[in-house]
Amino acid sequence: HAGPFRSGGARPAVDEFSQDFLNDIMPYVEKNYRVHKDRKHRALAGLSMGGGQTLNIGIPQLDQFAYLGVYSSGVFGITGGRAGSTQPQGPSFEERHQQVLDDASLRKGLRLLWFATGKDDFLLETSRATVAMFRKHGFPVQYAETDGGHTWINWRQYLNEFAPLLFQ
Repeated sequence: HAGPFRSGGARPAVDEFSQDFLNDIMPYVEKNYRVHKDRKHRALAGLSMGGGQTLNIGIPQLDQFAYLGVYSSGVFGITGGRAGSTQPQGPSFEERHQQVLDDASLRKGLRLLWFATGKDDFLLETSRATVAMFRKHGFPVQYAETDGGHTWINWRQYLNEFAPLLFQ
């Protein structure tokens, strides 16, 4: 449970997972493996909490990623949270990233923003609200609702649908 996904309370000052990814993991991969290091050759995707982390990394650094995939997830707290939890204190995701969300040049370089969530998933409303927020800002989101819930069966299918759309 790395990251700022806590019920209630103030957001941590630093998103430790995002910092680890951007400062350690991505540079390590780019140094030690034969990979392209430009935006048009970078994709990031995640399921459940990883989908939230995909947005927390990918949107603030939208100039570095051309493909984002979010499976059974979205902006945590966008709908007020699950029963018993509260919206995190402080500015919303949309408020924190207003400049990026409204930058047409960054949207132009984003080749795919892809979401899928099961109709029985407890994060269905979170996914819907997140997709609506991106569309409000002019993002051409691809979104699918499938049968099923928050399960590996769905996530395997989502990866099977998402992966062939990359790097075309």
